[in-house]
Parts: sequence; C-alpha cells; structure tokens
Amino acid sequence: MENTEGSTLDSIDSLEEVQSTALNTLGEMLLSFIEHLPFLAGAMLTLLLTWGLARLVTAFGTRLLQSWSKRDSVKELIVRLLSIIVWVMGLLLTAIVLFPGLTPSKALGGLGLVSIAVGLAFKDIFENFFAGILILWRFPFERGDYIECEGLVGKVERILVRMSYIRETNGELTVVPNSFLFKNPVTILTSEPSRRVMLTTGVAYDVDVGEAVEVITQAVNACETLTRDKPVQVFPKAFGSSSIDIEIAWWTESTPLGVRRSTGEVVTAVKSALDKAGIEIPFPYRTLTFKESLPIRQEASAGNE
Repeated sequence: MENTEGSTLDSIDSLEEVQSTALNTLGEMLLSFIEHLPFLAGAMLTLLLTWGLARLVTAFGTRLLQSWSKRDSVKELIVRLLSIIVWVMGLLLTAIVLFPGLTPSKALGGLGLVSIAVGLAFKDIFENFFAGILILWRFPFERGDYIECEGLVGKVERILVRMSYIRETNGELTVVPNSFLFKNPVTILTSEPSRRVMLTTGVAYDVDVGEAVEVITQAVNACETLTRDKPVQVFPKAFGSSSIDIEIAWWTESTPLGVRRSTGEVVTAVKSALDKAGIEIPFPYRTLTFKESLPIRQEASAGNE
C-alpha cells in the first residue's frame, strides 16, 4: 500500500515538474518576443520605406528618362533594374534590423547560398527573367509592334521581365514566356512602315500576255491602299496547268489589317479590270484523251417514236 502511494506521489511530482518547465519555456519565449518587438517594428518600417522608395524610383525614373533618346524598352529596363536593386538592398537591411547579430557580410553570404538553391529550384523562371532583360535591352521590337513567332501572330502589348503579352489578331491575349521569344526566330512585321505583298493570278492561254500585264498594272496602281513611294511589279511567272500565271507585288501598310485591306482592294480591282478588258481568268481545264474513238449514239426523240 505504501509503495502505491509513493509511486503516485512521484508521478504527481513529475507532472508538476513538466508543467513548470513548459510554463517557464513559454514565459521565456513570450519575454523574448516582447524584447524583440522593437526590432520587428524596425524591420516592418524598413520594408515600408523600401516599398515607398521603389515606387518613387519607378515613378520619377520613368519621367526623368522620357527625354532620353533611347528606345522605350531600354528606359523601362533601367527603371525595373533600379527598382530591383532597391528591393534587394531593402531586404538585406530589413534582415540586419530584424536580426541584430547579422552582419552585411554574413547576409550577403547567406543571400548567395539562397540564390544558388533558388536558382536550381526555379531554373525556368530565372531563364525567362534573363531572357526578358535581353529582349528589353537588345531586341528590335517594341510595345505596339506586330510580331510572328512559331505560328503566333499578334501585337506586343507588354514586355515584362519574365513574360510578354501578345494580343493575337483574333483578339485573344496570349502570355508568352520570354525564353520562347528569345530561343525562336521572331519576325517583326511592323519593323518598317510598309511591306511587300505578293499575289498570283492567271489568264487564259489565248490572251495577249503583254496586254494582260498592262491592264493589271493600271488596275493595281489605281488602288488607294498602296504605298506610293514603292513600285508596283507585275511579271508573268509560269505556265500553269490551265493558265499563264502572273505574279503581282506591291507595298502597303505593314500591319496585318492593312495587308488584308489592301489585298482585298487589289483582288477586286484586278478582277474588275480584266472583266472590262474581256480577258478571261480561266477555270481549271481538263482534256481527256482516249486511245480509241468513242462511238456516238444519238437518242431518238419522243416525237419520232
């Protein structure tokens, strides 16, 4: 009986000791948190100041660089890099304020290790990031240009550090990783105010080709959507299966809408001019040849029966 009571008392003492240790630990943690509150407040204030300074750099940097003669993408890149530098320095200062024992050298060393780990974990993100910097710095297309890349045709609406926004000609918005634009050939459709458009038509074999070329040239020159400082070129191209093929080349506005509008006007003008001149645009002809003559049989009409 005495052994039972002794073991119970020992259990109660052990429970009270554990409870006392836990309370002391919680108290020390709470006291440490309270003592660290000024550092936490300083870190929050540093973050707030960093955010405000980054906003000021973005706002005033954009205004200050407006009069600079460089491309808009270069100006935007400089402003973003300055903003990134402000954030990196602000985060380092915040870490030093939050942890008083942390020195700048230790912070930079830790940042290097973290950057290596993050770079390995987020390789694609950093690849798009550096591709975006190179696009903003070196590539010739700007916001507002029409580009074509791997079947994607559209207008560049925004070029961010990691991705670009392309508004396709059907109105859909496509978000493209910058590494895609950097690794693949990109055609800038609007790098010049005008570009050449080519079209092929045909005339019948019994038509005077020189006359057809003259009629087509006059019809194309009368169109309003042409670029007047560039010549219209009309040349017989090939002997087609049913016609003499004639190639028409002219210059017009470089946007996709401008090209479609001009193509429609030229097709309409050429068709109308050839019709007025009595020049046939033939349908595909087929000539069937048989080895033996085919017998011709005439059906008797109903009145002769």
